[in-house]
Amino acid sequence: MKNLWITAFAAILTIGCKEKTTNTSKEQPMENAKTEMTTSSEQGEWKVLFDGTNFDAWKGYGQEGVEDAWKIEEGAMVFYPPKKRKEGANYNLVSKEEFRNFVLSIDWKISEGGNSGIFWGVQEIPSLSEAYQSGPEIQVLDNEKHPDAKNGTTHQAGALYDMIAPSKDVTKPVGEWNTFVITVNHDTNKGSVVLNDELIVEFPVNGEPWNEMVEKSKFKGWEHFGKYATGKIGLQDHGDIVAFKNIKIKSL
Repeated sequence: MKNLWITAFAAILTIGCKEKTTNTSKEQPMENAKTEMTTSSEQGEWKVLFDGTNFDAWKGYGQEGVEDAWKIEEGAMVFYPPKKRKEGANYNLVSKEEFRNFVLSIDWKISEGGNSGIFWGVQEIPSLSEAYQSGPEIQVLDNEKHPDAKNGTTHQAGALYDMIAPSKDVTKPVGEWNTFVITVNHDTNKGSVVLNDELIVEFPVNGEPWNEMVEKSKFKGWEHFGKYATGKIGLQDHGDIVAFKNIKIKSL
């Protein structure tokens, strides 16, 4: 049953199983990816974190490499939850590089009833088993069928999780790609989320305004949560199929 579900959903994602490659692929970048990276470099603005061909800019949280649960298919990185999960294991990805003030552009596609997220300021501290214990999260969710969407709008797609709700729901139907543009600037103390060209969330990122938000959230009293201006970008394993592509970042 599970294999049938995965096969069926892969079709919804329009990610063909026959196109699967392993996460250790050493193929040369596609010509269009090369062009994009060259253009970005010449502009001196955007840095490509995922060009559709390899995980060179990424690693598993608290690990050296990338687990086989992450695949590259048709220019996207796709997470397939393992059939047998080791106790305490997580399959979150984090960027190898750390960032402070930035604009992050990323496309995402969630499975039916699925849940995931995008973190910033992540610290790989040995005592922290999950990326969300240090990194604030912008929610990735199927607003229609995941139960977390019924726990309040601060849990819906595009929300600063459990703190700031999106002003509107502009997500596309499951099976279609969405685009986040996430801005975090500690110098101006401003953060924002643009989803599918709509500004839906604005928030402070440090100081007393930030602390007040945390105090009213589930993260109250968490020693490391949201305490680091500089940290890694993270992609969440929440036990559901999720895909990401066209990931690039611009330092401010």
